[in-house]
Amino acid sequence: MSTAISQTAYNYKVVRQFAVMTVIWGVIGMGLGVFIASQLVWPELNFGLEWTSFGRLRPLHTNAVIFAFGGCALMATSFYVVQRTSQVRLISDSLAAFVFWGWQAVIVLAVITLPLGYTSTKEYAELEWPIDILLGIVWVAYAVVFFGTIVKRKTKHIYVGNWFFGAFILVTALLHIVNSAAVPVSLFKSYSAYSGATDAMIQWWYGHNAVGFFLTTGFLGMMYYFVPKQAERPIYSYRLSIVHFWALITLYIWAGPHHLHYTALPDWAQSLGMAMSIILLAPSWGGMINGMMSLSGAWHKLRTDPILRFLVVSLAFYGMSTFEGPMMAIKTVNALSHYTDWTIGHVHAGALGWVAMISIGALYHMLPKVYGREQMHSIALINVHFWLATIGTVLYIASMWVNGITQGLMWRAVNEDGTLTYSFVEALEASHPGYVVRMIGGAFFATGMLFMAYNTFRTVRAAKPAEYDAAAQIPVGVAH
Repeated sequence: MSTAISQTAYNYKVVRQFAVMTVIWGVIGMGLGVFIASQLVWPELNFGLEWTSFGRLRPLHTNAVIFAFGGCALMATSFYVVQRTSQVRLISDSLAAFVFWGWQAVIVLAVITLPLGYTSTKEYAELEWPIDILLGIVWVAYAVVFFGTIVKRKTKHIYVGNWFFGAFILVTALLHIVNSAAVPVSLFKSYSAYSGATDAMIQWWYGHNAVGFFLTTGFLGMMYYFVPKQAERPIYSYRLSIVHFWALITLYIWAGPHHLHYTALPDWAQSLGMAMSIILLAPSWGGMINGMMSLSGAWHKLRTDPILRFLVVSLAFYGMSTFEGPMMAIKTVNALSHYTDWTIGHVHAGALGWVAMISIGALYHMLPKVYGREQMHSIALINVHFWLATIGTVLYIASMWVNGITQGLMWRAVNEDGTLTYSFVEALEASHPGYVVRMIGGAFFATGMLFMAYNTFRTVRAAKPAEYDAAAQIPVGVAH
């Protein structure tokens, strides 16, 4: 490769690394999800071992899907989009490589420590303090690479997708540092710096905003680039995208207390969380409508383009789960839904339907470009993957809705003398068919990921190094 090209080429190496690891961690994380779903159908599957029990593997599953699969997808796409829209190479190749290897190290440490029972017990923040420190260092390096690249951009304008990626990076750093504050007592044990209801409030300020900024804002950055690109249409309303951004980041940060209805949290804080959650419906649907309307004049492409189908159906699930979330935050609805499988269904409507499907669509668009190919190895396999993912998601969330409402009604049914009508075990027995359907739905989704892994493998294997370099040349004066 000549010096002239190397000075004006995008860094696609780190994008390729993160993209491939997204697929690998997706298979592992979702396969683990199917395994623990199967444990609720056949409890004997824990084999009587503490490190294969549901309580040990469930946090491993959530960390693998959110931070390994989702995190790698966000890093792959943000590094790709920031270069393409800024028309400049990443500010530091060595720092970008550190972000990749550091992030994989954090994930591997999670894979080792969580099954062994080393945990802070904070949901979505279970990793113990030494790993938290490494995670923080890697995240700061990620921020330096991303914002440093924006600073040296050759375009005057900062594309809206980068605003969403930037907010996700900054707020996730804030959430992680504040919530993970702890007093270490040994190498693998620490106690939270907060106590009682304060600890619960900070945990769910973190927990809900891990959803709000890691699993929503970052993926909206993805949506604002890949939906218009795949549809070959401009974003429907640039003005709406700016309103969407500021409204979302202003409101989302306040919604955490809705996880703590009917607890020791002060009632005013619960009500504030509920009110902000309901208002949050407006910017969420503003973004969903903006993405959907970008297909104006391009709806016919859905007949033949399974990649666009992934992206559009993810927006439909985003719209549905961001309607459902505010409804579940209303105290009277929450009285029925809290602690039931309805919550699990809601989480997976967002995780499978929105996060995973938009990531998959973005990867299918991006992988051929960073490997110098015209398209993925097999469009037919993408089509098969789309239907497996869609059917799997619908089976999953429908079974959990039915289970959740059944549980909520059974738990609060009382006889005339005030005694409970049903025992907990009876409610559990009534839930069993739903667990079978949930397992089948999850298996459909995980099977789709296996097809994606094979398709990715064939695409990568067919690529030639010389074509990488041609794909990575920066066109002068051409907007992306």
